[in-house]
Amino acid sequence: MAVIKATDADFESALGSNPLTVVKYYADWCGSCKLISPKFRRMSEDERFSGVHFLEVNAEENPDARHKAGVNNLPFFATFKGIELAEGVATSKEESILEMIQNLQA
Repeated sequence: MAVIKATDADFESALGSNPLTVVKYYADWCGSCKLISPKFRRMSEDERFSGVHFLEVNAEENPDARHKAGVNNLPFFATFKGIELAEGVATSKEESILEMIQNLQA
């Protein structure tokens, strides 16, 4: 499944239409955000995570979506069950993101 870019305008509906979602919050100037992007894209295509939807949100341009997850640093990853925040962490470690997705599926 592809990574979908979301904005404040469609963030709530994107979460509400998917039971399990992982969101990557980034900024265009963030080097670590750019480095994790290919790994995040590969995760979205991993068959183990076929029931999980992957979103990207520009944290600087979408304050409502950013506040919903309590973003305090970048890159920041959050998992949602429906519209409810399940977990959120500022990390650029692939292992941490994989663990979050596995926790979401449990």
